[in-house]
Amino acid sequence: MLKRLGRTRFVQTIIGSGLAFALKFVWWTSRYIREPADLYGVLDPHMPIIVTFWHGQHFMVPFARRPDLDIRVLISRHGDGEINAIAARKIGMGVVRGSGSHKGKSKGGASGFLAMLKLLDEGVSVSMTADVPKRGRVAGDGIVLLAKHSGRPVVPVCFSTSPRIDLDTWDKASINLPFGRAVFVAGEPIYVAADADDAVIEAKRREVAAALDRVTERARAIADGRKA
Repeated sequence: MLKRLGRTRFVQTIIGSGLAFALKFVWWTSRYIREPADLYGVLDPHMPIIVTFWHGQHFMVPFARRPDLDIRVLISRHGDGEINAIAARKIGMGVVRGSGSHKGKSKGGASGFLAMLKLLDEGVSVSMTADVPKRGRVAGDGIVLLAKHSGRPVVPVCFSTSPRIDLDTWDKASINLPFGRAVFVAGEPIYVAADADDAVIEAKRREVAAALDRVTERARAIADGRKA
């Protein structure tokens, strides 16, 4: 009964709205730091881009978006995804419904992939987690294939806060807390050649994963006030 209740639009809207407000409260009460400081001066020449992050470290990422910049976020179609989609829209993000595809085996992956290709071709940036579903901190090849077929670069990012609560979950998710530092770090754009073969795709997948590990550690270190 509780599961059925949680699938109703009314309940999902309440939860999604509450999540959006909680994230906004963290943003309103935190001191924002970003690296590089001239973030959009660095990224504008590469637009549109494919923004990516580790699952569980993505909740605050929309707040780094420049107000005039259209970035759509890929969110899965399951129940929790609907709540996330409601929250994302209330924060001001456009949403693409589907899933990240790992070797074409993820439900909704094909439609989400094609929708993002179309958006990138129209000049709209997109964002998505890099992880293989339910395998935290393991990058799939879907985002690399998106970069290959679109010609647009992957930009690894992380948004971390201090204080925060780091959970012992599959994705090592962090609950961002207010009244501290909010830190956004972006890495160098990663391009994938249109003629990339399987070996290059694998090398780029590892490159994306390594870059995500670096920006995640860097963002957490700055938030915690320590060296990285």
